[in-house]
Amino acid sequence: MATNAAGRKPETQLALVRRARKMNRILAETYPDAHCELDFRNPLELLVATILSAQCTDKRVNMVTPILFAKYPTVEDYAAADREEMEEIIRSTGFFRAKTNSIIGMAQAVCDRYGGEVPAKLKDLVTLPGVGRKTANVVLGNAFDVPGLTVDTHFQRLVRRFGWTEETDPVKIEHVVAELLPKREWTIFSHRVIWHGRRICHARRPACGVCPLAALCPSYGTGPTGQAEAQKLVRSGPFS
Repeated sequence: MATNAAGRKPETQLALVRRARKMNRILAETYPDAHCELDFRNPLELLVATILSAQCTDKRVNMVTPILFAKYPTVEDYAAADREEMEEIIRSTGFFRAKTNSIIGMAQAVCDRYGGEVPAKLKDLVTLPGVGRKTANVVLGNAFDVPGLTVDTHFQRLVRRFGWTEETDPVKIEHVVAELLPKREWTIFSHRVIWHGRRICHARRPACGVCPLAALCPSYGTGPTGQAEAQKLVRSGPFS
């Protein structure tokens, strides 16, 4: 059962929907420029960049992808890539051997099953090597304009702090949040939450004293509530 903003009394589903939508509106006002912080020009590039972003910052990925995209402009190029050459290019993103396996495997599957075109359906994307629901929703929402919720670590942490759910499973969290917000808002809401998690609502010491959601958040007080101290915790992108 969700809690209200005071964190004490049970909250009805209707009250939770209203609070969630109000919080989304505040986040929209706070982050009017929120967007995917991975650089890409087409669905294939976004898919590759998202695979690389696992356990890695978007800033680091964006430093690597210009070289990668120039060397492998088509899905066929990725499918036929020399493994050692690709590993060397993406080494700094971490887990480079596994990521190379995923990228080459993904490209081969796209060539074999989908005629060389990145599929635009969730059920197809999640069959590709290295592609789970989170990655699929990133690609759908930002490359194909198909609404999707990107349930990354920031998203999971924040919606639990917001008192929207107590679920820990990403798929269950996705379904809970989908019931709270209009479908058309799913993709942009994901960006707003991720931006908020990176800038203000940090994992260890959230900047509660300057948080625009303070009055609606049952976790207010997890971090410093004094404005001066909280302001020192606010970060700005790009993130390293």
